[in-house]
Amino acid sequence: MKKLPIRLSFIIVPILALALIFLGIFGFRSYQRTDPQVREQVEALLKHLPGALISYPFKAKTSEAVKTAKAKAGGFIKGICHPNDDYEQIKGAGIEWNRADVPFPFDENGNLRESYVQWKERMGRFVASGIRIMAVTPYPRDYIEFGVDPRLPENKNRVKEIAVFLMKDLQGLIGAVQVSNELYAPRFKYPMTSEEAINFIRMNLEAMYPIRGNVLLGYNTAGPQMDQHAALKPYLKYCDYVGVDIYIGCFFEIGNWMLFYDMTLNALWSYTGKPLILCEFGYISGGNPKTADEKKAIMEQYGASSEKEARGNIAAFIGNMPEKMRNNIKNEASGDLGNYVFNSEFTNHLYMELPEKVVVKGYPHTPEGQAKFYTDIFPRLVKRDYLIGTFVYCYSDSAACYYCGQSECPIETRWGLITVDGREKPSYYAVHDMWADTK
Repeated sequence: MKKLPIRLSFIIVPILALALIFLGIFGFRSYQRTDPQVREQVEALLKHLPGALISYPFKAKTSEAVKTAKAKAGGFIKGICHPNDDYEQIKGAGIEWNRADVPFPFDENGNLRESYVQWKERMGRFVASGIRIMAVTPYPRDYIEFGVDPRLPENKNRVKEIAVFLMKDLQGLIGAVQVSNELYAPRFKYPMTSEEAINFIRMNLEAMYPIRGNVLLGYNTAGPQMDQHAALKPYLKYCDYVGVDIYIGCFFEIGNWMLFYDMTLNALWSYTGKPLILCEFGYISGGNPKTADEKKAIMEQYGASSEKEARGNIAAFIGNMPEKMRNNIKNEASGDLGNYVFNSEFTNHLYMELPEKVVVKGYPHTPEGQAKFYTDIFPRLVKRDYLIGTFVYCYSDSAACYYCGQSECPIETRWGLITVDGREKPSYYAVHDMWADTK
């Protein structure tokens, strides 16, 4: 059999890959059970992805902007999210950057908050130890709490003034800025609409770009989210990089192939033409499916003996949940509340489980499976010159899930390279090895 001409194969391979994603999405019943906001993201992906993938083989794989960004970063960014203060242990994993959330700087009287001052002091200690900082700026809800609602036109200049303050005040301390975090994700953009979130990002980029100096400036998305990148395309001129967070095999039953990393990164480089940073990626090291009896026992805690009964009076069922879970539903759910509770990412928190299909084949949710994930994924990432850095999520396991508050929930408790009590997991050494020869 004759080999396909190189140019022809460059076209066919992305199309076949796209077909795999399409079949994967629509081949699982879970797609129809997904909440509307996720379906909208999938639809945007299918709208914008084909052109980006087809054009990718014909585009250069690096640029002067990539070289400039890497030079500012001092080489490939080897980063972590949420580290503790054991600098020697952190550096022992080959980690050189800390991605950290900036507290809102001002109190109700316009004075610097003590939490902001203490944050700067803590970051200064990281820098003194040789670890650089990517600063994630405050969320829209922080501005609203302060009394500056970014949704109101009269507050546009004040939002920009705060952005300018942060960039100037943190000069010399930080090496990169990410404008807030995943602002198309409901939990982070609340109470904004998607359009309002885009305006918020734009205002920050416009204000910070002229005064950024050697600080890398950009934003991130939760997964491909081609709808957000399309909306921000006119403002890419204010970005030194574009960030993306990719998690496969940890939240949904769809798209759980290593290929998803290749497809997403290639598409975003082709579409944006900007250096890319993988601002968050990782793999959960523990969690199993719950049995029918275990799920029933959990539902009974909230006053229902079955899903059908719970849906019949969903308001009462939700009302029996802990406050943290009730508030998440209030702030994030769209459409039918029963579908949100039982057919979305929230369902995994409800049952404190990782369903059977929420896994990458060959990478079980165990400490060893997590380590194998890092060992195998990194060669796929580092070969891309346009990818200038990665931030592993995250440094330490947690005693309780930050999202639902339950200690037995695996979704936000078992991402770490070390245990809650500081013991190094197999993934700690896998991450060290994956960065060992990367410049």
